[in-house]
Amino acid sequence: MLSFIPEFLRTPVAFAVVLGVLVFIHELGHYLAARWRGVHVEAFSIGFGRALTSWTDRHGTVWKLAWLPLGGYVKMHGQERPEEVTPEERAAWRPGQTFHEKSVGSRAIIVAAGPVANFLLAIVLFAALFLSFGRPITLAVVGEVMPDSAAAKAGLLAGDRIEIIGDQPIRTFEDLQHIITVHPGEAMTLTIRREETLKSVPVTVGTRDVNGRPTGQLGIRAGKVEYQPVGPLEALWGGATQTWTVTTETLAGLGQMISGQRGTEELGGPLRIAQLSGQVAELGFASLVTFIAVLSVNLGLINLFPVPVLDGGHLLFYIVEAVLGRPLPRRAQEYGFRAGLAVLACLFIFATWNDLAHFGLMRWVKGLMG
Repeated sequence: MLSFIPEFLRTPVAFAVVLGVLVFIHELGHYLAARWRGVHVEAFSIGFGRALTSWTDRHGTVWKLAWLPLGGYVKMHGQERPEEVTPEERAAWRPGQTFHEKSVGSRAIIVAAGPVANFLLAIVLFAALFLSFGRPITLAVVGEVMPDSAAAKAGLLAGDRIEIIGDQPIRTFEDLQHIITVHPGEAMTLTIRREETLKSVPVTVGTRDVNGRPTGQLGIRAGKVEYQPVGPLEALWGGATQTWTVTTETLAGLGQMISGQRGTEELGGPLRIAQLSGQVAELGFASLVTFIAVLSVNLGLINLFPVPVLDGGHLLFYIVEAVLGRPLPRRAQEYGFRAGLAVLACLFIFATWNDLAHFGLMRWVKGLMG
């Protein structure tokens, strides 16, 4: 994919496509929700800074494509509080179409619509892949046997297909995992198919500690995936379940980073995303669509974090407003937004540092100094 583009331009072009799609869908969610709740939208911008091109639609919304493609925004009419603007600006407001005068519920809907749009995009993209190529099923076929593992001691070989454990039939690798993980240290009998011959193999399940609990481990990696044709409804359900799986795995990974069970070197920023965009684009259209879907889930999750400046922070303020019956004091909101900006700046710097370390820049600098 993108083979018609010169090699030195493929990564930036792929990055622009990936980020452009994600930002457009996110901001489109805010835009459509605002229109639904009767709020006039003054501007819809993809990117920041000076506009490369712009046009005004029949509703009076200015659509812009700006030169710095690292995000975007939707400017709501009357988004500021009355005390924050001049009398001339207040006089130009359209009665009934300003953001600030809408109910807290309507404002929350408009803010939440951005992350929701990202989750919906992921569902649609995964569903389209399932409908086009089939739903991937990881078969219970041994791809690799780990040295000194329970599988190695039992004599399992790459290519063996595990069909039965005890008296329970096995169809997918997930079926195998579900049974093995809950039987740590137990002796079990596997029925495998090796070169069209069925064979019974006794095995003592290995044990590893996960969060202080013993968990069964066989010591193999999956080795075969097949694609099962599905209909539209099943593809849509598969898209929803795949989006849920990516969401839970992402949250679990973040939890492990926070608790120290997992390193933070995997946390990347725009540079890493740009690099991966170029690499994934070379693998083909399906890989690029999958990458966009996974990033869309991540963007939706990040924006729901209760950090002021992000959508989740605004939603937190609206929840407090709904409980108290009045908005938080202006000064408290200002302090919150300043703290949120500080948190985001620190995360951006840390992620960029990780990206540079990943690219080997730090090793290169140390080499120059040495």
